[in-house]
Amino acid sequence: MPGIDECLLEAMRLPGARGAALVDWTSGLALGTVGESPGGDHETTAAEAAELARLAAEHGAFASAEDPDGARPPVEDLIVSNRDSYHLLRFVDTSFDSSVFLHLWLTRTEGNLALARIRLGEMAERLVLG
Repeated sequence: MPGIDECLLEAMRLPGARGAALVDWTSGLALGTVGESPGGDHETTAAEAAELARLAAEHGAFASAEDPDGARPPVEDLIVSNRDSYHLLRFVDTSFDSSVFLHLWLTRTEGNLALARIRLGEMAERLVLG
């Protein structure tokens, strides 16, 4: 079972990957980063991505009806696209509070969004924190 660094390096092997991070969405802190960051600052990107993740996670309109007791993250993933890239935020189910997510930044021309979503989900399931 991979730790943070191994997981992020695996994410960077996906086609079109430009950068990846593991972020705590309650604090906005990056727990690990690799590759490039939009705007050149991993900490700023982590804080901004955490705002988006927190918005989705804390509003019931986006939560799954299949987990009424809130035992798992309320949202599976978020996808944000712009003219030249994709941002994929995958929530990680943890034994403590499930307040972290993987953020993968992909180029549109080389990235495969469907493949990245599947692989990021697999990585989130195997990730060992602690």
